[in-house]
Amino acid sequence: MKLAVLKEGAGEPRVAAIPETVKKLAAKGYDILIEAGAGTRAGIGDDAYEAAGARIVTRQDAVTKGDVLLTVMGPDPSELKGAKKGAVLLGALSPATRGAEIGGYAGLGLEALAMEWMPRITRAQSMDILSSQSNLAGYKAVVDAASLFERAFPMMMTAAGTVSPAKVFVMGVGVAGLQAIATAKRMGAQVSATDVRSATKEQIQSLGAKPIFVEAVEGIEGEGAGGYAGETSEEYKKAQAELVSDHIGKQDIVITTALIPGRPAPRLISDTQLKTMKPGSVIVDLAAEAGGNVEGCVAGETVERHGVKIVGAVQLARTLAGDAAALFSRNLANFLLAYTVGSDDESAGDSPAQDGRLLLPDEDELVAGIRLTKGGEIVHERLRAMG
Repeated sequence: MKLAVLKEGAGEPRVAAIPETVKKLAAKGYDILIEAGAGTRAGIGDDAYEAAGARIVTRQDAVTKGDVLLTVMGPDPSELKGAKKGAVLLGALSPATRGAEIGGYAGLGLEALAMEWMPRITRAQSMDILSSQSNLAGYKAVVDAASLFERAFPMMMTAAGTVSPAKVFVMGVGVAGLQAIATAKRMGAQVSATDVRSATKEQIQSLGAKPIFVEAVEGIEGEGAGGYAGETSEEYKKAQAELVSDHIGKQDIVITTALIPGRPAPRLISDTQLKTMKPGSVIVDLAAEAGGNVEGCVAGETVERHGVKIVGAVQLARTLAGDAAALFSRNLANFLLAYTVGSDDESAGDSPAQDGRLLLPDEDELVAGIRLTKGGEIVHERLRAMG
């Protein structure tokens, strides 16, 4: 089988394969085609791919000859005209917001697999693109906040007096939040964090931060499915708002990361609460693309309200393209390797072909979780329900 890696559009510097994953996939029997210049913006030249065993080809050859097409952000269907019927398109396809494009993939006869819908179960951890990219985003959120904050992070004791440490508050303790806590601590800040999931309290403490939690309130529904936060009771929301209002006015930097799959981001900070923060404070909202956790947040922009800078962070992992591409590529390769029968497998039998064979069983939990289209139709129940 031929596996083609597509070059991304102008706003996307990441790439869906690196020389390391090319070698692993080639060893399984794949013929690897790399669109010319695909890795340039992630610091990978065409010669590095060739040294790993790939062939450099044109866009047309990549699209028309690939049995499996790897992408970071799904291209417009118009860019995939001429693709083989039944070819697999694998990457981050944003199915919840790109219904027309997903329909276009179906119309082309592609089998589209959206890696961001990978079930969050143990055997899929190495394939989880949301976790790998969120980890980098959490780190970068703190670095960006530090660049906008016009004071130092660590405590400094000098002959001229003591500089107090910055106070950082992380709201939402998933992968991004945990990395934000760890990064802020390493930079010397005084860190606190909160989440609706009680199980995260120990994780916060293990990183040396102070947990800020609502106590003794019934009706908490924060333990959502798949490791995500869920909805909370009205009583809890009221108690949390009061707690945050009391705490946030003392903070210098706030990182918000709260998301609920398939729904707008929950509102964590109101305009009234913003007014209590000190002038010069910074908020980085990692949920900006889903509507934002902060009132007044604008995705892709930094705005100032009541003297507070609000960063509407969008795809922060892109700003660390080299590392982000490496992690993303390994996620994709881990998925492919798990479902590929190659010439080095006993199950390959006496087949004269040395090609890897991608086998995607309909009944498999991971395949069913990410398969959007097949045989010219949209097959994912979630997408069908969305109309």
